[in-house]
Amino acid sequence: MIARQSGAALLAALMLSACAGGMIPPSAGGPAPSRPVPSGEGATRPVPATPRPTLPVELPADPALDKGMAAGLGVTRGPDIASLIPSGERARLALQAFRISCPTLMKRTDASGLTRGADWNNSCAAASSWPEASASEFFSRYFEAVQVGDGAAFVTGYYEPEIAGSRARQPGYEVPIYRRPTDLIDVDLGQFSDSLKGRTIRGKVSGSKFVPYDDRSQIVSGALAGRGLELAWAADPVEFFFLQVQGSGRLNLPDGGVMRIGYDGQNGRDYTGIGKLMKDRGLIQAGSMQDIMQYLRAHPAEGAAIMNENKSFVFFRELTGAGPIGALGVPVTAEATVAADPKFIPLGAPVLLSLDRAEPAGVWIAQDTGGAIKGANRFDSFWGAGARARGIAGGMSARGSALVLLPIGSAARLVRP
Repeated sequence: MIARQSGAALLAALMLSACAGGMIPPSAGGPAPSRPVPSGEGATRPVPATPRPTLPVELPADPALDKGMAAGLGVTRGPDIASLIPSGERARLALQAFRISCPTLMKRTDASGLTRGADWNNSCAAASSWPEASASEFFSRYFEAVQVGDGAAFVTGYYEPEIAGSRARQPGYEVPIYRRPTDLIDVDLGQFSDSLKGRTIRGKVSGSKFVPYDDRSQIVSGALAGRGLELAWAADPVEFFFLQVQGSGRLNLPDGGVMRIGYDGQNGRDYTGIGKLMKDRGLIQAGSMQDIMQYLRAHPAEGAAIMNENKSFVFFRELTGAGPIGALGVPVTAEATVAADPKFIPLGAPVLLSLDRAEPAGVWIAQDTGGAIKGANRFDSFWGAGARARGIAGGMSARGSALVLLPIGSAARLVRP
């Protein structure tokens, strides 16, 4: 998500499938740099709401269909959406996000099998000039709703972290942020066997063998030092850990400037979610982001050892221009973009969420993906940058129902007559 390794929700990624940076103690010498309020502080109090019930599941006509994509779970025609789409800022932002997605949306192959490129022509043409003041009418005019599978939605949140960092190493900025190494190689296993199509691995060449790449503990211990791979230096290892979970963020530089960095690969090692690990060991109670961060700060040495149990490590590149960039290849939009599983939701499609929390209810656009975002109705909502985004995303955990909005006419190919 945000072209990230997990593109995953912060809490879900911590519990399930993200990656972590090194817990390297900051230099004892020199002044301590200023930093933003820790991610675990100032979480936003949830606003409760009553979600719309899901629909009875319409099972697929062919039971042999692949359950690993939308059609295999069953696609049920949804209700008329004219009265379901709230007007206001969320719809306006969703229209903006949809408009940005259109050039890619009309060209790409939909891995979910729900749409074809030409399905989007009319809605994209209309979106280019549709007045944002009546954005909700746009969605009700050009789209119809379907429910994929049981429609039971689970939504978490992510954001673009802001942490203290420096382009050059100096006292108080001692945590290396690495570029992607040139010897990190992606291998498409499908080129070697049809049974392995769609599967890839990462590693490096050692002599005549292809071997796993250095794991996190090796990288933290200096395996990449001295190779000129340091893109920048972070001040706080805990803050940098959370930035790695997100996959992109902003470095607030000592001179007052900002450097934006984004995901540029991962070492290919399996992830161990430290949140679940810590909870299972009784080190934290609820397993929230707040609990995790508080423990890491209070026990830096033990926290470093815990993080080393997660072998995954993320590499970064500097971002310029509009961004951050999502998996669809276009900039994501705060409070309008969700990450979704492209096997079940067409990337670029609108999604209508009705949840037990009011903040994420309404229309979102699926512009991103994430390693922890798997399944037909699993979403990760993007809240932007800053204290508000941080507070909402850090505690976001909402359940309810989801409808996918498809161009009018496309549902007829998917549901039983």
